[in-house]
Amino acid sequence: MITSNNPYILSKLLENNKEWVDSVTKSDPDYFSRLVHQQAPEYLWIGCSDSRVPANQITGLAPGEVFVHRNIANVVVHTDLNALSVIQFAVDQIKVKHIIVVGHYGCSGVKAAQTKTRIGLADNWIRHVQDVQDKHGKYLGQVLRESDQFDKLCELNVIEQVMNVCQTTSVQDAWARNQEVTVHGWIYDLKDGQVRDLGISIKNANELNARYQTILEKNYPKSE
Repeated sequence: MITSNNPYILSKLLENNKEWVDSVTKSDPDYFSRLVHQQAPEYLWIGCSDSRVPANQITGLAPGEVFVHRNIANVVVHTDLNALSVIQFAVDQIKVKHIIVVGHYGCSGVKAAQTKTRIGLADNWIRHVQDVQDKHGKYLGQVLRESDQFDKLCELNVIEQVMNVCQTTSVQDAWARNQEVTVHGWIYDLKDGQVRDLGISIKNANELNARYQTILEKNYPKSE
């Protein structure tokens, strides 16, 4: 039993932590001593803050194997020093080989952008997803049934954020010095737990625009 003078202590979570530590060390006594020296992941995950989309569990990776950045609607903005700093640290210091932008169907942030629902201060952040919707409005409005638009906007938002990641100075500089970094776009389905590759993986600056145009023409015709 966790005891404390704090009247607002989250006892249940602390008890869960203790039980987790006990179960881990029982099966693997060296787990934590090994984990201390294990911050050398090959992957940077840029995902949504949604609590239903945990990076490690979805990919079956242990702690220390994936570096994670999350925000509402998995957006990468060139003026967001938080995301840019994470990318720079991951690329320059940790030397990750893969950056994975992961969206998910049913994203509340994307839905708010689609319906232009006012929710507060976050409207300013979600405006970036509205920009994606505006950019691909011809495809979303004319090619698809309305019931399909939400899922496709979730996908297109991932693709646009992949492009934004590729255009950051950190990734561009890494490619210029021939550092191995590949940027990928995935979407996660809450209904079945499956991750789907969106077909856009970019390994160098030379293929950036061609890969982008190819994926739009193949899967999102009349998108621009």
